[in-house]
Amino acid sequence: MARSYKTEAVVLRSFRFGEADRVLHLYTLERGRVGAVAKGVRKTKSRFGARLEPFSHAELLIHQGSGELHTVTGASLVDPHRPTREDSYRLSVGLVGAEAMLRLYVEEERNERAFEALTRFLEAVDAVPAGLRGRAAHDPLALAFQLKLLWLSGYVPHLESCVECGEEDLVGYLPRAGGAVCAACCPPEAVGLSPEGLRGMRALLWSPLADAHGLGLGERAVRDALDVVVASYEFHGGFRLKTLSA
Repeated sequence: MARSYKTEAVVLRSFRFGEADRVLHLYTLERGRVGAVAKGVRKTKSRFGARLEPFSHAELLIHQGSGELHTVTGASLVDPHRPTREDSYRLSVGLVGAEAMLRLYVEEERNERAFEALTRFLEAVDAVPAGLRGRAAHDPLALAFQLKLLWLSGYVPHLESCVECGEEDLVGYLPRAGGAVCAACCPPEAVGLSPEGLRGMRALLWSPLADAHGLGLGERAVRDALDVVVASYEFHGGFRLKTLSA
């Protein structure tokens, strides 16, 4: 039976549909990942088109019909996250986080902690200083968010001791075992890890997202964290994020 519901949601992605509509990929508080169509939002006189830009956090009224796509019938902004869209570096960081959400959370299933992590991530992206340069894939905030999403998805890498024998002198990360390994247990396919990388990933995992840029991670720590994130995606999900290659 057709029904309507109200929920907070973040627009992760949108694309044109027909002459005036948009299809939205949403992550909602009430139902997790949802696909919806916003009819007429590309018209200049649309009632809520500007409230449904990518990264916008809004309270939506959604009608669920018999098809796969729901229909957005009302929207009020909670936070437009305009700073994320208006700076090229912040935009790139935001796109990494949005793609990670899209690839890790594909089901319509409520996950309050994932929604809270997403909204805190966007708040932190808004606060990144304007004009920064570099690859978003190496951004500490982007890495911290992805590690936390892996944790919330049940794929958090075990980094305290060797997952095979319990030894604490760690040299690599083994995706199939879900954690770090010592020299004696390290097979050729393991991802190499430095002491700096291990310390950095622990800090990224257990510090608030807003503190990621202040952790002072070195180049090796950033590279190790990225290697672990990429290896986890490939092993557990069979995918690579396009935004990490940009």
